[in-house]
Amino acid sequence: MPKPCTVEQPAELLTFLFASWPDLKKKQIRTWLKFQAVTVNGRPVTQFDHPLVKGDVVAVRTDRFAVPKTTLAKGMKVYFEDGAVIVIDKPEGLLSIASEAEQEKTAYFQLTDYVRQGKPDSKARIWIVHRLDRETSGLMVFAKTLEAKERLQGGWETIEKRYEAIIEGRLAMEKGTFESDLDETNPFRVRSVPRSDVTRHAVTHFRVLAEKNNRSLVALTLETGRRHQIRVHLSDVGCPIIGDKKYGARTDPAERLGLHSCGLRFPHPVTGKELSFESPLPRDLGRLFS
Repeated sequence: MPKPCTVEQPAELLTFLFASWPDLKKKQIRTWLKFQAVTVNGRPVTQFDHPLVKGDVVAVRTDRFAVPKTTLAKGMKVYFEDGAVIVIDKPEGLLSIASEAEQEKTAYFQLTDYVRQGKPDSKARIWIVHRLDRETSGLMVFAKTLEAKERLQGGWETIEKRYEAIIEGRLAMEKGTFESDLDETNPFRVRSVPRSDVTRHAVTHFRVLAEKNNRSLVALTLETGRRHQIRVHLSDVGCPIIGDKKYGARTDPAERLGLHSCGLRFPHPVTGKELSFESPLPRDLGRLFS
């Protein structure tokens, strides 16, 4: 087996493998990649154009069919990981970061343990880039370096963030835009109010995907990223998200908030390559429109 290699400058995985192991047959390298024998920082990768960043360690394992051990919360999945970012699918009911009442049952805590591979003395860590409400499921991106965090947050308004929501009733138009000024001074109950020095402007684009049993499945794209933005905007037009009693919902057919972060698209903070991720509507929500 070839010796592990440390990445010195950004590159795509297959190109790096060919250059690092020139004495090996390219067919053999492709076979290792196909059957999850190639690892990046200890995690198997099969994507030939997986972006590598300086400091990544690439190796070949002999136990290529073994499932990597993780300490992730039930329902949390890693969609993508490299030396700069990690993209996950967060289950409903899990906090993004710690609160006064809960320190450990959070996506941040679980992922920190994940990147440290259960080693308490490890210095590996992650950085929060954005948050999802505890009640909201779906895609989140975390940074694995401070530089990546700053680059992602610096361009956050330009990142494509897509959601799907199941709402009560039917919207007046098939597609359009919600726009208002939000008062976030009470983080537990955000409101649309006249513009002032303390408000933040919020813009949400929507499109109706389906209607059934006096409910609608709606696709939403955020132009801004304000606290509870989608929940407030849908409540404002009399169509709150199912299960969202805080913002006026009268029904809870899925016994959870009917909001899911289904799409993220952003440039890699190191390589600049566009990354795009899709997460299907969870089964407990999808069954309402099956």
